[in-house]
Amino acid sequence: MTDAVRDQYEDLPYPPRDPGDERHRLVTGSPGQIVEIDHYLYAGARDWAEPFRVLVAGGGTGDALIMMAQQLADRGCPADIHYLDLSAASRAIAEERARIRGLANITFHTGSLLEAGGYGAFDYIDCCGVLHHLADPSAGFRALAGALKPDGGIGLMVYGELGRTGVYHAQEMLRMIAGDGPNAERVGVARKLVESLPPTNWLKRNQAIGDYRREDAALFDMLLHSQDRAYRVPELAAELDQAGLHPVAFIEPALYDPDTFVRDPELRRRLASLSWLDRCAFAELLSGNLRKHTVYCVPAAQKADTVAKPTDEAAPVLKNIDGPALAGAIGPDGSIKVSGDGMEMGIRLPPMAPAILRQVDGKRRIGEIRAAVGAGEEDFRRQFAALYNALNGMNQMLLRYPG
Repeated sequence: MTDAVRDQYEDLPYPPRDPGDERHRLVTGSPGQIVEIDHYLYAGARDWAEPFRVLVAGGGTGDALIMMAQQLADRGCPADIHYLDLSAASRAIAEERARIRGLANITFHTGSLLEAGGYGAFDYIDCCGVLHHLADPSAGFRALAGALKPDGGIGLMVYGELGRTGVYHAQEMLRMIAGDGPNAERVGVARKLVESLPPTNWLKRNQAIGDYRREDAALFDMLLHSQDRAYRVPELAAELDQAGLHPVAFIEPALYDPDTFVRDPELRRRLASLSWLDRCAFAELLSGNLRKHTVYCVPAAQKADTVAKPTDEAAPVLKNIDGPALAGAIGPDGSIKVSGDGMEMGIRLPPMAPAILRQVDGKRRIGEIRAAVGAGEEDFRRQFAALYNALNGMNQMLLRYPG
């Protein structure tokens, strides 16, 4: 990273966090939740009693770091977690958050993610919101791939171009009128510009973007960053390919599936002939609101299918809500409402969904759930598949194969 980028994060660590909040809440997100890592990278069958080496590359103020360290500690996993970031100010916040939680499974490093290979090989690497700020992002992708074990995986996030429509127009305007000077002064100019945006301005119209309305660090990171690029799906796929990496899942999967939005049979027939990545690219163009791309990937040489598949021996796991609570949230029309990035959708669930969800506790296997529900095998399999496809599409139902 350039000196300007380093200086930004020393002056305005991002995201802004109060370490004292660790006494009251755990910040979670994607990628990096252990149930996701297991589902997408280890076919739902990793033995978490075995050692697990993790690198959080560009760890910032510690959201992904603390989330993973706490979840691994809760599982009793003998984890060896390494934090790497250029900003001493950000590292200090992350260290204090870990201290308050009593997390002793972390080693902290100050440095560039381009040096990732110097810390050994890792089972999992997490890199969120960093690669798109590098002077040479391709070098960053290669560095991460080079630090990965042959059977390991990466969870990363980079900006999405279409969903950030308006951001780069605003950055261009601010380079004209607030290109230098103290950061506090530049933030003041940016806030005045935001207040002056007419209704026709692309940023003003973009319902998926709102970070610039928050604290100074968020506004600076979005509108005043000195080094910032965004990707469309084909560009990201090309970066991964050049680094020797293979994408296995975008989060949330349904947002990268054109069938989520397209109902016309003729259009669906034509879309069915496209490759998976081409379908993802089409869905991005169609929805227009993907402001970031979160993707799990593995070394291209890894031949095994790493994504868990539903069988009678798999235990469905709900990520952010328990089964009975979700069953109670289903509307009279059999659907649930989901929203994000300026879009609201109703997802229709099969009639058996409430009965199935009341049995989902992260431990019962699919075969056991069928027996408890008392449904016929063919009908149950059809309805469970519909429920799983709907909820997994929103990254809410994942699979675990209990040992």
